[in-house]
Amino acid sequence: MIYQQILENLGLSPNEAKIYETLIEKGESSVSDISIFANIHRRNTYDAIKRLVNKGLCFEIFSSEENIYNAVDPGKLLELANEKQQEVEKILPDLFKKFTHRVASEEAYIYRGLEGQKNVWRDILRVGEDSYFIGAKGGWFDPRIGKAARDSFFKEANRKKIKFIQLFDYEVKTQMPNFPDYFPGKLQCRFLPKEYSTNSGIGIFGDYVVSYTGLGIGTIDENTIFFIIHSKDLAESYRKWFWYMWKKSSGEGK
Repeated sequence: MIYQQILENLGLSPNEAKIYETLIEKGESSVSDISIFANIHRRNTYDAIKRLVNKGLCFEIFSSEENIYNAVDPGKLLELANEKQQEVEKILPDLFKKFTHRVASEEAYIYRGLEGQKNVWRDILRVGEDSYFIGAKGGWFDPRIGKAARDSFFKEANRKKIKFIQLFDYEVKTQMPNFPDYFPGKLQCRFLPKEYSTNSGIGIFGDYVVSYTGLGIGTIDENTIFFIIHSKDLAESYRKWFWYMWKKSSGEGK
């Protein structure tokens, strides 16, 4: 089943996902045929079909013999996704209120891997202030992160008028030609001297400092660790050091 995980992410059970995909592929089918095609016990197949009917994803065709079933137009899946989004949006204000209330003035925590980068993006958007980076490598454009997540981040960042002021490693010039030109945000950048290239990086936004390890040019390793420190004094100190390095660097772009 090619799309089973995506269908499960929309709230379908494993059996429901298998059956829906089977009906999409096979069309009108009896419970017996569905059970065989989806490799699910007949009794479990019947129960899952009834749930799919209740969710509006398939319908029953009555017959003088054995009733058969078929899938509803896949566009119905978008309705399910929108309904879930609306449910989340209803509770977001209260969740944000509780989250903001409990955030400590100083704390430290860790994110990991590609999902960790998405968490950092969410933090940047939540804070809504300009973002600085020392030792940037274009890792935000690692294709494994996903274009949809990246586009969504920059769309909201641009709406909030967040500027990205970044000091790139020298190698970005040669390994990612014309990179600054296709950066979709409000970017100001310069390049560090070649002798100061590393496999690490430091991001600063608001009262937060993020230290990255295990970075490559244009990539974020699945084992990359993000050390996040929430400290107003530390963030202000890093920004001061950033501007010193900015003055010592060259090649301002975009």
